[in-house]
Amino acid sequence: MTDDQHTADPAADAPRRGTDRRSLLRGGLLAAAGAAAGAGFGLAGGAAFSSQGGGAGGAVPDAVGASPSAAPVGSADVPGGRGSVASGSLGTATIAVSEAGRQAGVHTPPGAHAIYRAYNVKKGMGAQRIKGWLRLLSDDISRLMRGTEVLADVEPELGEAPASLTITLGLGRGLVRAVGATPPRWLAPLPAYKIDRLDARWGEADMVLQLTCDDPLTLAHADRVLQRESAPFGEVAWVQEGFRHARGARPDGTTMRNLFGQVDGTSNPVPGTPDFDQLVWRTGAGAFGQGGTSLVLRRIAMNLDTWDEVDRSARENSMGRTLKDGGPVTGGAERDEPDFEAKRGLVTVIPDFAHVRRSRTGNDAERIYRRGFNYADPGASGHDRAGLLFASFQADPMKQFHPIQARLAQMDLLNEWTVPVGSAVFWIPPAASEGGFLGEGLFT
Repeated sequence: MTDDQHTADPAADAPRRGTDRRSLLRGGLLAAAGAAAGAGFGLAGGAAFSSQGGGAGGAVPDAVGASPSAAPVGSADVPGGRGSVASGSLGTATIAVSEAGRQAGVHTPPGAHAIYRAYNVKKGMGAQRIKGWLRLLSDDISRLMRGTEVLADVEPELGEAPASLTITLGLGRGLVRAVGATPPRWLAPLPAYKIDRLDARWGEADMVLQLTCDDPLTLAHADRVLQRESAPFGEVAWVQEGFRHARGARPDGTTMRNLFGQVDGTSNPVPGTPDFDQLVWRTGAGAFGQGGTSLVLRRIAMNLDTWDEVDRSARENSMGRTLKDGGPVTGGAERDEPDFEAKRGLVTVIPDFAHVRRSRTGNDAERIYRRGFNYADPGASGHDRAGLLFASFQADPMKQFHPIQARLAQMDLLNEWTVPVGSAVFWIPPAASEGGFLGEGLFT
């Protein structure tokens, strides 16, 4: 997405108060109610990490069959980035709620800050109540992303600077069943990997809202608004917060870095290309067909203490990429293809347990689109104090994400410093139609 897509929405100039269809709807609803290769734990999203090879803890962005000549991805992971930041311009930037029938937040630039908040449907919620919840959220999302007031917002001033806010709704297997629909086979927990140390606190849920924004105050306000709207219908299952470089801190075209210092996301397919469309967007008839995608969210804990004990050369060899610019250790620039046949004497430069090699399955169709956010909680106890929220988007998780993760779990040296502690799979439905709502296909 380029700057010309971050334009003000004419609807933002509409009157901010008054009775509308949504207010009547909401009123009715409320009235109704090291070494050892393969050791340990590895890229949490495992496959996710590596499906695109480049980052740490499996967050590596080397995708199978990725083109070395792919256009650079910017701070937003899209060609061209978003341009320089002028004083005051960040707050007024908006992103279209939908594009070509698809929700924002997948192919659009990620903000500097992210919140993933998951919900479980409250007991006694029937299909009609859940339908009303989805209608409310759909309207809220549209208003918040445009920077216009949401009904009964007690602090509307906090939403006046959208700062490229995106809100993406995903639905889990439980909600699909709750409305009487049959979930597809891929909408289910991933197979168990030997590297996993999953914590139920970060597990499967009925719904997830992915919020990203360049301003943390706007982000917090949007999150709170959606919490208030969701309270009658769902209970919070978990919340995970993440961050990237602040908007403007790095030149556009710079790939993000994870907390290991690694360039993370190098070989992502480029949004807007046929390659991206084929890998990410679902096709076919039915509710789970045209225009949607799937999200695998993996929480990957990173052991920064033991990583700090490793020298720079060993860090680079475990990944197969340099820390300076993410180029292959065999030479070249960040987006040059690694030379997997290169040797130093009798020794292969990129060993079989290096992350960039393990992330390649040999099948060009087994790739994903990854968007990572770092997380850090210095006050947390145990090993889950810092890491990566690895969001993997693909048409079919079992055909794309799983093969990559299985290879990483089998033997990836980065598993020595990373461990998957959370995992969940969601369906990202198409954008709402005119007058419709997100997830409407479940009810038709």
